[in-house]
Amino acid sequence: MTLLARNEVDVVDAQIAFHLHAGVDYVVATDNRSEDGTAEILERYRRAGVLHLIREDEDDMRQDQWVTRMARLAATDFGADWVVNADADEFWWPRSGSLKDVFAAVPERYGIVRGCWRHFLPRPVTDEPFFERMTVRLCVPAHPGDKETIYHAHQKVAHRADPDVAIEPGNHDASSPHLAPLRNWHPIEVLHFSLRSPAQLEGKAGGGWLRNADYEPTLHQLLLDEAVRTGTVKDFFLAAAVDDDRLARGLADGTLAIDTRLRDALHAIRDLETGEFALPDVEGARLRFPRPGVLEDAAYAGEAAVLDQIDGIVRAERRVDAFEHRLASLERGTLARLRDLVRRDP
Repeated sequence: MTLLARNEVDVVDAQIAFHLHAGVDYVVATDNRSEDGTAEILERYRRAGVLHLIREDEDDMRQDQWVTRMARLAATDFGADWVVNADADEFWWPRSGSLKDVFAAVPERYGIVRGCWRHFLPRPVTDEPFFERMTVRLCVPAHPGDKETIYHAHQKVAHRADPDVAIEPGNHDASSPHLAPLRNWHPIEVLHFSLRSPAQLEGKAGGGWLRNADYEPTLHQLLLDEAVRTGTVKDFFLAAAVDDDRLARGLADGTLAIDTRLRDALHAIRDLETGEFALPDVEGARLRFPRPGVLEDAAYAGEAAVLDQIDGIVRAERRVDAFEHRLASLERGTLARLRDLVRRDP
């Protein structure tokens, strides 16, 4: 797994432990100027022999470059078979078996597999860890073209290890001459916990995205930066939080669901007295991921269907780009020579 983190102390320990129990063998991590204890957690996993740590002190949010570097290192230096490109607030949940089982089922001719984002919404803050509080899941995420909300449907990618792979910003796609995508199949849910507390949001502010002219900030990042500048981070968080009335309405109309899977999984690998997560060499500690029921499958298929539409649009755009590139090459080459011949012909 590749992991880029900056000030994620409230989530990164659980995130790494979860994936090591879900089928990930090794983590290649980059810490970008963390000041809240995140780097110390990463260092602890490095000392345990399950994580390679890169320290990146630049402050201009070159996410695609940094993740691409990690993904290539996984292939060239660490013997990876498959690479999961995860954010610190994501938990890759296989629909059945383990992550290894999912990837073992992929036919050899395919090298890219997509996961489907599923957003978990904030609740009023208590002293409990985020996974104890955040058990409300959004069932109808917005289309990616909708600019009025931060909760969009989207895909994340895993791929066969490849020294030539390139990861796009946001880890939403991967490309390589050697990797063909397996389309219209999303065997992994990416459980997403982006807004967890006002303190977490304060720590994420000023993440460098506005200092990189090549990076397009998300709506979430722009709104958060504005909230920090105006001193309204708590109001920003409370506006997104689900109170009891909103929860009751959402459960009634099907737009929200109670989902305790991550909470229960972390309970299974966490010492409730010390709060520490077990490494996967502890006997019986590995997680199990049972096959969902028919109703859950149907609901998931509905959410993932929009990703197939997005994929079709992206493929069409790429074909147009390729056609324009070929046309430009012709205009510079054969057609240009023909024009020159015509002009010289008396």
